[in-house]
Amino acid sequence: MTRILVPSGALGLDYDKAALERGIRMHPDLIAIDGGSTDSGPSYLGCGVSKYARSSTKVEWMGLIEAARTARCPLVIGTAGTCGTDGMVDWLVDITRECLEELGWTPRVATLKSEQEPNEIVRRFASGQISALDGAPDLDRKTIEDCTHIVALAGAEQIQQAVETGAEIIIAGRTTDTATIAALPLMRGDHAGGAWHGAKIAECGALCATNPQSGVLMVEFDKVGFTVHPLADDARATPNTVLAHMLYENSDPFILYEPGGHLDVTDATYEALDEFRVRVEGSRWVASDQYTVKLEGARVAGCQTLLMSTIRDPRYVASAQAWIRDIGLRHAAKVESRMGLAPEAWHCDLRLVGIDSTLGELETRPGAPTEIGVLCTITAADQGTANEIGKLMNPYLLHHPLTSEEELPTFSFPFSPAEIDRGPVHEFCLHHVLTLSDPMDAFRLDVINA
Repeated sequence: MTRILVPSGALGLDYDKAALERGIRMHPDLIAIDGGSTDSGPSYLGCGVSKYARSSTKVEWMGLIEAARTARCPLVIGTAGTCGTDGMVDWLVDITRECLEELGWTPRVATLKSEQEPNEIVRRFASGQISALDGAPDLDRKTIEDCTHIVALAGAEQIQQAVETGAEIIIAGRTTDTATIAALPLMRGDHAGGAWHGAKIAECGALCATNPQSGVLMVEFDKVGFTVHPLADDARATPNTVLAHMLYENSDPFILYEPGGHLDVTDATYEALDEFRVRVEGSRWVASDQYTVKLEGARVAGCQTLLMSTIRDPRYVASAQAWIRDIGLRHAAKVESRMGLAPEAWHCDLRLVGIDSTLGELETRPGAPTEIGVLCTITAADQGTANEIGKLMNPYLLHHPLTSEEELPTFSFPFSPAEIDRGPVHEFCLHHVLTLSDPMDAFRLDVINA
């Protein structure tokens, strides 16, 4: 049996300390936690920064280092610093050094880096090693060279190589969310389908339980399947909460693709062992003929300026859709006449907060709000142009009337100046896989003295 302790869905989200202590007493073989993913959009990868505060990361990481030291087991984190770039691995290494100095401990630390040089990706693309996934954008040399950061997603094999170094702490760049959990059970010969399925269920900690914010989860893997055990006092796993997690960030509730193959849970069974634990068996791992890893890349898509006004006048609230349509047409005409910009050189998005800002035309529950916000997002090639377009929008959001016969209204800007420059914004531009002859070909493993 292999016991993997998962403190939470991501470092920076906090975890139940009492539940973590309970997990330590269960003698885990490894503590695994994720550092992030693409959930929060392309900016973190594009800029190579963490979503979470350094202060919060250090406090939580210190607690996990102490937990691993007490449990005498390895501590592994994947996708360090939200995006898993080399710089974020180094960032967490620096935090680790600070923690270890304060603790007076000198363990072995391994780093697994997964960032890719654009020139190398261009070469691999030219040699036919890169293939598009469904829905991937068109790829060419310029797209690759425009990427500010490119990462490959490590799987279980790369984490296993790091574990075999004997390191007590492993800090990995971008990995699949499941790799850090599945690696050790697979090394020990536990059921392959169970290892990947259990890793998928546990990737977000107690999100597969009745109290998802409690975080801490123990998964026990064996030769037949796995058992899920949330450890907070008020957290319980049920067959429904466990099987439902296959839907999380996954287009197919029965199939999950990983480096080297895919997981098939079509025939999986879910049994409540008691009011807290669920037993899962029947999952299947299907190996592929080729070993591929996913590539993620982000590039600058322009610069943005934001404006926002708030409106309470009942007539304008009731007619907000027609009002912003009129504003959009008038503003576009003014941008063309005053700045000489073609429509394809910039973009303006007007959203009504409180009416349909999330779903837009897909909204099915219209209401009668008392107050709404008008959020304007302008994207252009550079910040100066975006700001100038924003200044042309300013008078409309402040004073534009519903009809030409009425007096000019005055709405409210929450900020002065009303134009808020966001700077460069990023977009994902790689949704492809890289074929490798050896799983370590795109990754770099190092053992350092912390």
